[in-house]
Amino acid sequence: MSKKLEKEFQYYLEHQTELVAKYNGRVVVIKGDTVLGVYDDEVQAVIETSKHHARGTFLVQRCTPGQEAYTVKYHSRIVFSAA
Repeated sequence: MSKKLEKEFQYYLEHQTELVAKYNGRVVVIKGDTVLGVYDDEVQAVIETSKHHARGTFLVQRCTPGQEAYTVKYHSRIVFSAA
């Protein structure tokens, strides 16, 4: 994550419980310590927020309980060829 969005991410972490209670399953846009908007999906959130704020200056985050809301796990397989 960009260092310049750390404040926004920290705000989300500190307020996750209350944000999930209000917006469970929806997407919030956070700038500084302010929720700028609430949307149904990430694409809509970026398009609408970009009309008034430069991209890279706001955090787009889906509100769901637990770490799964902001943690991504990747699984890969290694395939060996018998050459």
